[in-house]
Amino acid sequence: MLDITTFDARAGGNVLYKALAHPLAAEAMARLFARLAEPLAVVDSAGIASALAALSPRAPGFAESYVQDVAALGTPRGGHPARPLTDLVRTGARSVLIAAFDAARLAARVAPLLPEGTALATLDEIRLPERLLTVPSRPLDRLNYATNFAFFRDADGLSTRLVTANYWAGYGARGVRLWLRLYDAAGTPLATWEQEVADGAGGIVIDSAEVRARFALPPFAGQLFIHVIGAAGHDVVKYALDTYATGTGRSLSCTHDANAWPSDRYAGIPAPDRGERVILWVQNSHAVPIPPGAIALDRMGAERPVALDRAIPPFASLPLDVAELLPDLRWPAQIELRCGRHLVRPRYEVVRDGRTRIAHANVERADLAPDPAIPHLPPQLGRGFLLPMPVLPRARFRTVIQPTPMATAQAGLPVRLDLFGRDGRPAASRFLGHLGRDHACAVDLDEILPDGALAEGGHAELVYDFRDGGAADGWLHALVRAEHRRTGHQAESSFGAHIFNTLMTWRDEPQSYAGPPPGLTTRLFLKLGGEGRRSFAVLIYPASAPWHAQSATALVLHDGAGAAVAEARLAIACSGSVLVFPDEHFSAAQMRAAGPRGHVLVRDLTCRLFGYHGLMDAAGGFSLDHMSGV
Repeated sequence: MLDITTFDARAGGNVLYKALAHPLAAEAMARLFARLAEPLAVVDSAGIASALAALSPRAPGFAESYVQDVAALGTPRGGHPARPLTDLVRTGARSVLIAAFDAARLAARVAPLLPEGTALATLDEIRLPERLLTVPSRPLDRLNYATNFAFFRDADGLSTRLVTANYWAGYGARGVRLWLRLYDAAGTPLATWEQEVADGAGGIVIDSAEVRARFALPPFAGQLFIHVIGAAGHDVVKYALDTYATGTGRSLSCTHDANAWPSDRYAGIPAPDRGERVILWVQNSHAVPIPPGAIALDRMGAERPVALDRAIPPFASLPLDVAELLPDLRWPAQIELRCGRHLVRPRYEVVRDGRTRIAHANVERADLAPDPAIPHLPPQLGRGFLLPMPVLPRARFRTVIQPTPMATAQAGLPVRLDLFGRDGRPAASRFLGHLGRDHACAVDLDEILPDGALAEGGHAELVYDFRDGGAADGWLHALVRAEHRRTGHQAESSFGAHIFNTLMTWRDEPQSYAGPPPGLTTRLFLKLGGEGRRSFAVLIYPASAPWHAQSATALVLHDGAGAAVAEARLAIACSGSVLVFPDEHFSAAQMRAAGPRGHVLVRDLTCRLFGYHGLMDAAGGFSLDHMSGV
């Protein structure tokens, strides 16, 4: 496992990790270590020497380590017990590295202590070029590292299109630019370029076919590194990623990301059903190889991981057929990925009947334990934690829901499914039991709902139910899979539970995208369609306890520069939902004015909506994933 600190639920992301893992920083680290003579000592007051060595492609290892804080003396730093900085006068090292940024003052104090001929360096040598820094005066300001990876492919009749918006403009950002680097399957950089972004909250589109043509590239299936320069408000890079077939192909799918932090484990990966192949895209997020044995798959709950015996080069992408390691595993079993913090948000691809669909695994939390307070939440919080999921119109679509363990300490899931019509009225409910960690429960809603129920759609909510006992930690997840009854085309998405739309709060729930709880407003991004594909969204008004009888929802159509073109209003019943097609709410002229980079901002100041979005075509193809707040 990489000895790095990435994300902490209390403190958020570790910006120092991003500063060391950035591709340009990794290249600079390799040059730095190549010129420093050995033996090499490290001044490690910040405790980052281990991460520095883990992420550097040419780190030679440290012979000695030094600190300023007397309380840290003797603690492990860079593989050695920390010695007092005053002992540098007796160092036997030929080079000393101060493992810190903005370290000129400390370097000036340390230099007189060094024996004659000892070289001195700091991490300021690996600092990003100033033109790529949003806040040049503070090297470790988190806004300097608004970065993420995206699966990116243009090969074998499939292309990818990344779509997002300049939502930083809403926080006052101006002059936003993207620094982009595309890697092929071997981890070789294919292209590096910058892209200007309009100052308004306009759309951003990066299409693999356009990139391939622009740089005259061969077919590729790798990853795109995205660095936003000029971000404001926060450093999270959110996007939707469509995979679409070129020519006469039938594939269409959608996934997203807002998580740029490697994890020890990921979960929510389905085992292959009959006639399917499940391909896990193992994409190295760092400039150091993944060693043999560091990647392993396990049936969820089995605790018998099977390791991959191959190394994966820096920034390389390996399509791993899960049957290679787990040949006998079948749906509805689930797969746990153990990857030792080498990967950022892995994708899996399901191949079936000449179609492919892409979805993402979720972070499996290792920092959670059952919370004894959750089974006894006060009545003001109603049903407490709930996970809303769409039920597309049953006349055309079949829906299957599978609870997915998503924390290493989750030994069981005491859960129930509640189903609602679009008008917010209960349609059905089923207690699923106290499911074990290794359960194989996947609920076909056709088995719960009578014929004709939710023919025009509705939604489901997975909730805790402690009638048979059990424990909970609030990190409740599920996979929702929809299938077109005529064509067999499938799409799926997964997400986790929250407390929704209660005025009373419990810890950080109901969550807010900006500010303290309760989160009682909505800002959701919905891309537009095109090329024969219609954009849609299922907007769900979930309520843990009774809230406003109806929402006051605005659909604001924006053009590619971020200017508002038109607005439409919706009223969604509490505990209800609506299926939205933008081209049914806006005229053809308004849609043309929005253009190919336009989008819809779903805005509501009265409640927090939860949404799923996708594309539909006339041949029965469709995609589905949950929406991102902006």
